[in-house]
Amino acid sequence: MAEKILRTEYSEEMQRSYMNYSMSVITARAIPDARDGLKPVQRRVLYDMSELRLDYDKPHRKSARIVGDTMGKYHPHGDSSIYETLVVMSQDFKKGMALVDGHGNFGSIEGDGAAAMRYTEARLEKFAQEVYLKDLDKTVNFVPNYDETEKEPEVLPVRVPNLLINGAEGIAVGMSTSIPPHNLGEVVDAVRAYIDDPEISTEQLMEYMPGPDFPTGGIIANKSELPGIYENGVGKIKLRGRFEVELGKRKADKDKLVITEIPYTMIGAGINKMLVDIADLVESKKLTDVVDISNQSNKDGIRIVLELRKDADIDKIKNILYKKTKLEDTFGVNMLAIAGGRPETLNLKGILRNFLNFQYENTERKYNVLLQKELDKKEVQEGLITACDCIDLIIAVLRGAKNLKDAKACLMSGDVSKIQFKVPGFEEDAKQLHFTERQASAILEMRLYKLIGLEILALEKEHKETLRKIAEYKKILGSRDEMNRVIKDDLAAIRKEFSVPRRTLIEDGPEAFYDETAVAVQEVVFVLDRFGYCKLLDKSTYERNQETVDTEQVHVVRCLNTDKICLFASSGNLYQIKAADVPAGKLRDKGTPIENLSKYDGTKDSIIYLTSAQDLKGRTLVFATKMAMVKQVPAEEFETNNRMVAATKLQEGDGVVTIVPVEGQSEVVLQTTGGVFLRFPLEEISVLKKASRGVRGIKLAKNEELENLYLIGEDPVIEYKGKEVHMNRLKIAKRDGKGSKVRL
Repeated sequence: MAEKILRTEYSEEMQRSYMNYSMSVITARAIPDARDGLKPVQRRVLYDMSELRLDYDKPHRKSARIVGDTMGKYHPHGDSSIYETLVVMSQDFKKGMALVDGHGNFGSIEGDGAAAMRYTEARLEKFAQEVYLKDLDKTVNFVPNYDETEKEPEVLPVRVPNLLINGAEGIAVGMSTSIPPHNLGEVVDAVRAYIDDPEISTEQLMEYMPGPDFPTGGIIANKSELPGIYENGVGKIKLRGRFEVELGKRKADKDKLVITEIPYTMIGAGINKMLVDIADLVESKKLTDVVDISNQSNKDGIRIVLELRKDADIDKIKNILYKKTKLEDTFGVNMLAIAGGRPETLNLKGILRNFLNFQYENTERKYNVLLQKELDKKEVQEGLITACDCIDLIIAVLRGAKNLKDAKACLMSGDVSKIQFKVPGFEEDAKQLHFTERQASAILEMRLYKLIGLEILALEKEHKETLRKIAEYKKILGSRDEMNRVIKDDLAAIRKEFSVPRRTLIEDGPEAFYDETAVAVQEVVFVLDRFGYCKLLDKSTYERNQETVDTEQVHVVRCLNTDKICLFASSGNLYQIKAADVPAGKLRDKGTPIENLSKYDGTKDSIIYLTSAQDLKGRTLVFATKMAMVKQVPAEEFETNNRMVAATKLQEGDGVVTIVPVEGQSEVVLQTTGGVFLRFPLEEISVLKKASRGVRGIKLAKNEELENLYLIGEDPVIEYKGKEVHMNRLKIAKRDGKGSKVRL
C-alpha cells in the first residue's frame, strides 16, 4: 500500500495538539466533576475497591493489589499517582471525611510519607461504601475503560455534595482548583434548605453552613469576607492556629503557651518550618519571653509547647507568631469544577444546584429500576394467585402435555391441540387460559408446597406489599415534592449516622500587629569567619575579646541590630541580610552558614567587600575588575530592599577584584598580576551608575589581569612579594596616557 503523507501547518498542528492535551488534563485528570466531586483517579480507586469487595467489615487488602488492579483496568497513568490518591483519601487530617480505611503507615500530619504500597493495606470506609457506592447498578451510566475491555462508572452515585465536604485541589493547564473542606452535617442542612427554597440567598445558606471546616481545626479570622467568597467562588480565607495557655501549677513551674491546632495550609513540612522560624525568633531576641520550645505532638493531635518567662505578654507573643510564622496563613479559594463537560467556576449555589440536579437524575433512575422490578414481581404474583385458584385445571394440562413447550403454549394461549386430558371436562376451560410468558414460566417452576394454605396467604400478603411499593414508587416518580422528600430523608439519615462536630472556629479576628521598629535598638558586631559561618556578638562581648575576634574572623562589622549587612561579591552582585535575621551567638559558638541567610553561594562566589548599610550611606565606592575596568559609584545607588541586586555590570569572564571606599584619598594605584603598578589621580576615574561597566584603568599584557587597586594618601606603604613598596615614589600617569609604569 502506498504511503500517504499529510501536509499541515506546523503551528496549527502544535496549537491543536496542545489544546487537546490541555482539555484532556482539565477534564480527565486534574479537575473534579461537579456531580460527585471526584477526580477520575479517585473515582476509579473507589470503584475498583468496590469491585474487589473491600467492604468496611471485610479484611484489609494489600495496597499494591488495589493499585495494580486500578492501573490495569481503569487508570493507566502510573502507579505512583494511584497510590498517592489512595493515601490521601485515607488521611483524616487532609479530608473532611476519609473514604479509605488504611492499615499501616499512611503518613503523618508533620509530612512523613506513607510506607511503600507493598507494606500497607486498605479497605473502604463505611461512609464511602454507604454514601458513595450504594445503588451503583441502579443509577449512573457505565462507559468503556481506556482499552474497552472493562466498564467503569461515568460518575459515582454520591449522595452528598462531596465537592464541599472533602474539598478539592488540582492544577491543570492554565487553570487550577482549590476548594476547602466543609462540615458534613452543615452541608446537609444547607442542601435541605436549598431544596425547600431554590431562591434562597447565599447569606441565608450560610446560616446553615457558616464556612469551611478544616480537619486540622484552627481559626478562620475573616468571617466577614466569607459571603463574598461563596457568592463569587473565589477569594482568600485567613487561617490561624489556635493556642491554649497552661499556667504553672507550682511556683517553680513555668507558664506555657501551647499550639493545639494549626492552619490547614501547614500540613506537611510546614510544622517543622514553623518550629525553625520560632527558634530563629528566639535567637534573634524578637521572642524574648520564650525560653524553650518542644514538639509534643502525637497521634492524638498537635501539641507544640512554648515555655514562657514570668509575666510574659501572651498577646504580644501571639501577634509575633501570627506575623512572623505560618501560624497565620491564607487559603486561596477557587471553586472550579467540571460542570456539563466544561470547567466552570461555581459559587455556593452553583455547587448545590449541580449536585441536586444530579440527585434528581439518580433518584429517577433508581426508582424506575425499582418500579420495573416490582411490576415484574406483581405480574408473577398475580399469575401464581390465579393458578392456585384453578390448580386442578393446571394439573390436568400438565398431565396431558407431552413436553414443557406444549404445556407452556396451552397456559399462554389456550392451545389444547397437543394436550391429551386424562379426565374429561377440562378442555373448554383450558382454552380460556391466557397467562403471560413470565407467569407461565413461574407456574411451571412452582413447587407443590406453595399450594399449602399458609403459603397462599403469604403470597397474597406479598402481593399487597408489592402493590404498595408500586404505588409509592409511582408517586415519587410523578411528583417533584415527593422526590425532594426522599432526598431530604436520605440526607437526614446520612447526617444522623456520619456527622461530626465542627472543628474550625469562624470569627472576625483582630489584625495581628507587630512593630519591628519597636525592638530595642542596640549596638552589635557582625562577624564572618573564613568558612562562611556568621553570627552577631554583643558589643560588650566583642570589646572584651576584640583581639581574639579580629584575629579569628575574616570580616568584623560594627552595626545596629536594626541595620542591614551588605555583601559585595566577585560576581558583581550585592547581597543584603537584615542584622535581625542573623542569629546571636556566644564567643565560641560556630554560627550559621551565610548561605542560609541570603542567596549568596560561597561555592561559586567570593566576598570582596562587606559593610553595614548605615556605614555605606554617603560614601563613594571604587570598583575594579579583573579586566581592569574601574569606576566610582555613589552609595545611594545601592539603597534597595531587595535581598540581591546587581552592583555592577560585567563582561563575560570578568569579575570584581577590589571594592574600596573613598575616604579622602586623591590618588589611585593599580597593580596587575604581572607586577606592574600604575599611579594616577582618583579624579581620572569616572563617577558612573552601578549598571555601567566602567572605564579601562590600565592596558593589560596578554594573560595578565588586574590584581588590586589602592587609594593612597600621604606616603602609604604596601607589602608586595615580601617587599615594601612606597606608593608616593611612583610617577603619576598623565591624562593622555603618557607616564611611567613600574614593574616590580
